[in-house]
Amino acid sequence: MTVQFMAPNTKDDAQQIECVNNAVSAGAKAIIVAANGPDAISSALKEAQSSGVKIVYVDSPANVDAEATFSTDNKAAGKTAGEEMLKALSAAGVTSGSIGVINVNAATDSCVMREEGFRSAFEGKGFTLLETQYGEGDAAKSQSIAENYITQGVVGIFGCNEGSTTGAGNAIKASGKDGIIGVGFDKSDAILGLIDDGYLLCTMAQNPDVMGYEGVKAAVAAVGGESLGGKVTDTGVSVLTAQGGTASAASEGSTAKASKEYRIALITMDSIDQHWVTLNEGAQKEAETLGVSVTFMSPNTKDDAQQIECVNNAVAGGYEAIIVAANGPDAISSALKEAQSSGVKIVYVDSPANVDAEATFSTDNKAAGKTAGEEMLKALEAAGVTSGSIGIINVNAATDSCVMREEGLRSAFEGKGFTLLETQYGEGDAAKSQSIAENYITQGVAGIFGCNEGSTTGAGNAIKASGKDGIIGVGFDKSDANLGLIDDGYLLCTMAQNPDVMGAKGVEACVKALEGDSLGGAVSDTGVSVLKK
Repeated sequence: MTVQFMAPNTKDDAQQIECVNNAVSAGAKAIIVAANGPDAISSALKEAQSSGVKIVYVDSPANVDAEATFSTDNKAAGKTAGEEMLKALSAAGVTSGSIGVINVNAATDSCVMREEGFRSAFEGKGFTLLETQYGEGDAAKSQSIAENYITQGVVGIFGCNEGSTTGAGNAIKASGKDGIIGVGFDKSDAILGLIDDGYLLCTMAQNPDVMGYEGVKAAVAAVGGESLGGKVTDTGVSVLTAQGGTASAASEGSTAKASKEYRIALITMDSIDQHWVTLNEGAQKEAETLGVSVTFMSPNTKDDAQQIECVNNAVAGGYEAIIVAANGPDAISSALKEAQSSGVKIVYVDSPANVDAEATFSTDNKAAGKTAGEEMLKALEAAGVTSGSIGIINVNAATDSCVMREEGLRSAFEGKGFTLLETQYGEGDAAKSQSIAENYITQGVAGIFGCNEGSTTGAGNAIKASGKDGIIGVGFDKSDANLGLIDDGYLLCTMAQNPDVMGAKGVEACVKALEGDSLGGAVSDTGVSVLKK
C-alpha cells in the first residue's frame, strides 16, 4: 500500500473537499484525514464512504463515523497548558490579570477543545480570560492579535496551534516586555527557538508521527476487512520547556524534572512475564527523564500474599508513591488503603484494585477482548467453520483486566452459533495453561482464547503439540514466544498492549501527584494492536 500526501497549501474547506474528491476519483482505498472542521467536509466524506473508501481520522475528526480516530485528548492537554501558565504566574507572584487567547477559528474541534481545557484551568483563579481572537493559524495574523493583547496589559497569552503560538511568541519578543507568560501548542523550530530564548514558557507537543503511523495501520486493517469499531485513541502530549539552553520534553502536565528525587515502587503481578518486564523498562526510562527513582519490587509469581507483602515493604521502605498492577480488585485493597493513610500516592497500571487512586493507565480490555473474538470468528468463517466449541483460558476469576478481556470475547460470539466452554484458570502460567489447552483439544474445540501472555503461550504450545490443523488460537500480550507461535502458524494473532506506555505514564502521574497536581482518578486507555503473521 502507498500513501500519497495531498493536503491543501492552506486551511481552506473548499480545497480540503477537493482533495477528498480527487482521492476518490484516483481510486484511493482509504483516506486519512485531519478535518478543518466537523461539518464542512462531511458531505464529501460520506460520498467517499458510499464509494467504498475507508475513512480514518487523525488529529481532528468530522461529524461522520469513521473506522478509527487517532488524536490528542485536546481538552486535557489544554488544561495542562493552563496549569503550566498558572504555575509560572504564581512563581512570579502574579495572582490576577488578563489572559489573551488566540485560536484558529471557531470550528476546528481540536483547537476548540484546547481552549476549553485551558479556560477550565483558570476557573476560580482570579484571572480574567479575554474574548478569544482568531488568527486562522497564521503566524503573522496571530502576532498582530497578540500585539493588541499586549497593549491591553495582559499577563499571559495562549496560542491554540503552531501558528498562533509562533505569533504570540514573536509579539512578546517584539514588545521587549518582561513577565508576559506565553504558552502554546505544537512543536516547530520557531517555537522551540522562542522557548530557548525565553519568549515562550512552553508548548504542548503532540505526537503527529504516532498519529500518521497509527492512521496508516488502521487504514490497512480496515481495507483488509478488519472492524475497528470507530475507536478513538489518545496519542498523547508532552510539555516542552527550556532546560539547559535547549527545549526538552517533559511529562504531560509536569515540569521537565521533578523538584526532588522521589522514590517510587513498581509492583506488578509478577516479575517474569515479558509484559511486566517491558512495563518496567518504560517506567525506568521515564524515571531517568524526570530525575526520580523507580524500584521494581514485584513478586516472582502471581500471589496475593506476596503482592500485599510488596506493598507493605514499599511503605516501610519510605517510598512516596506506588505504581501497581493489582492481581485482583479486592485482595490488595486493605494494604493499599493503609499505604494511602501513610501519605503514599497510588497509581494503577494494567489492572486496578477497588481503591481510589490518582490515575489508572490500562487497556480498554473489554473492547480489546471483543476484537480478539472478532478475529477468531473471521478466521473460522474463512475456514468454513460456523459452529463448534471454543475454549477459554484465563488467569483467575479476580484479575479485572483479564476478566474484561474474556467478557469482550464472549460478547463477540453472541448469536454466532458457537458454544463457549466453561472458563479454565491457569494462573498465567504457560505450563498450566498448556495442560488446560490440551484438554480442550481432546474435546474437539474449534478455537482457544488465552487471556494473557502465559495463557496464550500455553494455548499455542498445545496446538503445536497436538499436530492438528484448523484450531484457531488467539490471545493477549506480545512476547518472543507468542510471536514465534504466530510466525509458525500455531496462533492466529495476539492483542498487543503497550506496557511500556503504561509504565512511562505511571511514573509521570506519580510525579504530578507528588508535585501537588490533582489527577482526578482519570482512567486512560493505552491502546492495543492486533499482531498477526
